[in-house]
Amino acid sequence: MQRVMIIGGPGSGKSTLARQIGEALDLPVYHIDRLFWRPGWQESEKGPFNEKLRRLYLDERWIVEGNYSRTWPERVARADCIIFLDLPTPLRLWRLLKRMLASYGQVRADMAPGCPERLDWAFLHYAATFPTHSRPRALELLAQLPAEKERHHLRSRTAVRAILQRIRPAAAVQA
Repeated sequence: MQRVMIIGGPGSGKSTLARQIGEALDLPVYHIDRLFWRPGWQESEKGPFNEKLRRLYLDERWIVEGNYSRTWPERVARADCIIFLDLPTPLRLWRLLKRMLASYGQVRADMAPGCPERLDWAFLHYAATFPTHSRPRALELLAQLPAEKERHHLRSRTAVRAILQRIRPAAAVQA
């Protein structure tokens, strides 16, 4: 596991899992939101954003977490492991609300500078409708992966803990 792609609904724990796997395997972690957003919640221009990602994907070791499904083909081409965090919507929404309230007005470590946490109803709507709008694309992606790609479809907190328990001892053996 040298190039890991983590996708999933908002509030599923992508950033947290990326950090945990990164620590266990000593892999650099990149958050797509941090690369995409500019100060004041301004979107990056498509060309420069895509070029940043292309350069990143050329590295031999990384974890890239975040959705932005238009970036999936290039990411999948280089990734050796794809993880889809597919946790229940009520859990994800609860986590998002907790995060928004706890971090309100502050910039999270996985977010771009100048983009403080805010209560964003459009984002909450996107999170609530993720299962009907974005989840099918993620499932299709997993189904179409070449056989040599390691894949994990994690549907519960127990499944997330299990993959971490599997990775940590393996990392200790490699050290």
